[in-house]
Amino acid sequence: MFIGPVNRLRARGFTLLEITLAVAILASMAIAIYRFVQANVTSVRVSAETTEIDARYGGLRDLLTAQWQTLPGSQRSLVGEPYKFSGRSRDEIKWVCASGPGLLTRYAPGDFVVTMRLQSPSKKSDRLDLGFLRVPKDDTGGSNADKTWVPLIENIDSMQIRYFDPRLNGWVERWLEGGRLPRLVKLTITPADGTAPWEIVVPLGRNPY
Repeated sequence: MFIGPVNRLRARGFTLLEITLAVAILASMAIAIYRFVQANVTSVRVSAETTEIDARYGGLRDLLTAQWQTLPGSQRSLVGEPYKFSGRSRDEIKWVCASGPGLLTRYAPGDFVVTMRLQSPSKKSDRLDLGFLRVPKDDTGGSNADKTWVPLIENIDSMQIRYFDPRLNGWVERWLEGGRLPRLVKLTITPADGTAPWEIVVPLGRNPY
């Protein structure tokens, strides 16, 4: 009986170079997936923050529109003064109203003077917040106990308010007219984070023209 030579196959493993290349490819894929997920998470977070900010400003616009369009044209129902501190506009506007949108409550007794202004949350803070300062109209003593501060939007750099006077056919920086309301009120609010200013024009009549 003749038995020919038998070729034995030797088991062959991966070389170090092949393992290194495979690890490098897996690492590159992992980095690409991580960056893709991170970019999407950042985009979602920024979009959510932008939506929240837009909602705040949109709510303020709707509140002011509803309030100012119901103001009577009586004596000094709305007045505004320009102020500037450290080169930043900190204009203020005041109006008289009863309970409702302007006071952010339905249960306030009597009339109140509401001032929309920028104010620091504390004496030690440099931050400015936009809000309403509410004071009873008949508070002649100036008691701080009757004042209420309602913050609306945090961290504002400046606020500029302008009033459209139809007699001048132009914008003025203050409004002290006794029995007359401006046709339009324009607000330019600049956030302190460097984002673009927010600007609206509020008509003080349902048909401003």
